[in-house]
Amino acid sequence: MNHPATHTDRVAVVTGSAQGFGRAIAVELAQRGADIVAIDLRDAAETVAEVEEAGRRAVSIQADVTDPDAVQGAREQAFDTFGTVDILVNNAGSYPFKDFFDVDYAFWKKIHALNLDSQFLTAQAFCPSMRDNGWGRVVNIASNSLGLAVPSLSHYMSSKGGVVGFTRGLATDLAPFGITVNAVAPTASRTPGGEETFPTEVLDNVASMQAIRRNGVASDVTGTVCFLSSEDCAFVTGQTIMADGGLVRL
Repeated sequence: MNHPATHTDRVAVVTGSAQGFGRAIAVELAQRGADIVAIDLRDAAETVAEVEEAGRRAVSIQADVTDPDAVQGAREQAFDTFGTVDILVNNAGSYPFKDFFDVDYAFWKKIHALNLDSQFLTAQAFCPSMRDNGWGRVVNIASNSLGLAVPSLSHYMSSKGGVVGFTRGLATDLAPFGITVNAVAPTASRTPGGEETFPTEVLDNVASMQAIRRNGVASDVTGTVCFLSSEDCAFVTGQTIMADGGLVRL
């Protein structure tokens, strides 16, 4: 497959990039010319290896993106390695099912810290360099669950609703500096995280309700993320695009 050189010599930070959506996004960005900062709780060595196979440079940084000090440490390591950051893809997240009456405040805060607060922390860390360069792209991973009636996800849906709101607000705040901010909302997919969370019959049932009736896979979000992180996105900001096979229509 030929990959367009839409990201030549850009530097992209991708969180949650040891596997699944994040890994696929990092590798596709590299195949389009970007160098990669792979941030994950786990070692992203396999992601780095794929990026290097694509002819680009990469660094794996193990960091907890809910910890302000850890995020600042990751920022320092990224800048020590590449000197700048042009693109931020906020992919790290968790989507556990839990009945509302079993959700305590500690669990609520944990989910919001990972799914929403981390995106604030990474934007705070990496967007100043984009502002100084007069160019930048932020892509936040949201969820199509906001358009569905799914039980036992109040904690998750509120955090992802916050992602959409944060995307819209940040788009306004950063537009004067040549930075666009958008979100991508995938569907329940056959990724390592998806298969760990959803039984096979649930994934198949979701696929049966989509206009494109097949299971989503990690590579189904990469094209949208690449568009939103490229020069082609110069006049698109504050948007949430459903990359979910046509399950939710907005």
